[in-house]
Amino acid sequence: MNKRPATVLGIMSGSSLDGLDLAICSFRKHKGKWSFDLLNCKTIPYPEEWKNRLIQAPDFSGIDLTNLDKEYGKFIGDQAAIFLKDPGIKIDLISSHGHTVFHQPDAGITFQIGNGAEITAITGITSVSDFRRTDMALGGQGAPLVPIGDELLFSSYDYCLNLGGFANISYKKGGHRIAFDICPVNIILNSMMQLNGQQLDRDGITGRSGQIDIELLEALNNIAFYQKLPPKSLGTEWLKHEFLPIVKKSNLSLRNKLRTIYEHIAIQISRIPIEGKNILLTGGGTHNLFLVELLHKNCPGKCIIPEKNIINYKEAIIFALLGLLRLRGEINCLSSVTGAAKDSCCGAIYRGV
Repeated sequence: MNKRPATVLGIMSGSSLDGLDLAICSFRKHKGKWSFDLLNCKTIPYPEEWKNRLIQAPDFSGIDLTNLDKEYGKFIGDQAAIFLKDPGIKIDLISSHGHTVFHQPDAGITFQIGNGAEITAITGITSVSDFRRTDMALGGQGAPLVPIGDELLFSSYDYCLNLGGFANISYKKGGHRIAFDICPVNIILNSMMQLNGQQLDRDGITGRSGQIDIELLEALNNIAFYQKLPPKSLGTEWLKHEFLPIVKKSNLSLRNKLRTIYEHIAIQISRIPIEGKNILLTGGGTHNLFLVELLHKNCPGKCIIPEKNIINYKEAIIFALLGLLRLRGEINCLSSVTGAAKDSCCGAIYRGV
């Protein structure tokens, strides 16, 4: 694979349930350095039925969750097969993040559905999935997983900030890659807007129209997670039990709650970068004009917005690389990021026939 490019389909599903991101990438390693070309990409919005099932998944029985894992694997496999009908692109590998149902790092528990065996059975192509468990078995958080890609593909940036369901950041410190989740972003903004019958706060218009409430802002900023040192990661369970009760307790209007949450997000993110350094912004939150304005205003570094496909598909691109590294038997999960006992090569391989 050193001599010719490897072509991989990376598949990503985030906690904000925007849809399934698919990115076909060509990777080459030359003189120890990785490079890539994005050949094709697409986002498939979830049908309402699938969105509801994924939202409800944490409450499923064991047998229903096992069935969902199988059926979601088939859904991914079907979407991949349709996407790969272009005869001009030959795929060596499929690498799928799956969808996270449970993530409780303090308890050493994680569960991502999207059975890789089903993906391979449908496409006939070798696939890699279930990337978190090996790291967690080694005492790590099982997250974040993207920083190895930041290190190998986007190292020209001082900081890589992803504004997805949760904000996470990655950077080099003392010769090691450091990364962690910061705070909720799209997962909370979207859920608040859905209370008002809308899917999202497009361009931050509703949030911009509200007023900051100091009492709510201080309560959110005082959540214990923000005082913890990395490694640390967030999941929907944390949002449900730690964040949402504070928001629900407030009697503020929706727009004032949103405005305060926006300020909270900007404050938490701006605490991290160092003045004069550059910050690559990616993820769905990068399309939120109001949120980006607040980051430009608050962050001491220079926020850089790349071209649209990198904004939307950076995580899918990196998961394509994670799968390739797994197939090659190379490190794809960094203990400096997750807190595990050692670096590891994570992911379950299902061989195509």
